[in-house]
Amino acid sequence: MKSNITLVIAAITTLGIAIPAEARINQRQDRQQHRIAKGINNGSLTAREAAGLEKQQAGIDALEARSRADGPGLTPKERARIEKRQDRASKAIYRQKHD
Repeated sequence: MKSNITLVIAAITTLGIAIPAEARINQRQDRQQHRIAKGINNGSLTAREAAGLEKQQAGIDALEARSRADGPGLTPKERARIEKRQDRASKAIYRQKHD
């Protein structure tokens, strides 16, 4: 089921159809989780590294949940803050997988 969702999102992205900002945040979280899992499976991440990266992802999830709790949707400022944290997490995943 998850792979079907990924295929649909990939098709939408390829066709150039705009994806709402909040959906992009969730899609990116899924991709980052997949990158961590792939690193564990291929041995490029140790258990300790993966735990740290997972903790970072959990922090982003908590930030998103808190941001959504105060009203419908996310404000542009909240989205920017979440995306900045995702940027840092993405860089951390890359660094840990390639050290």
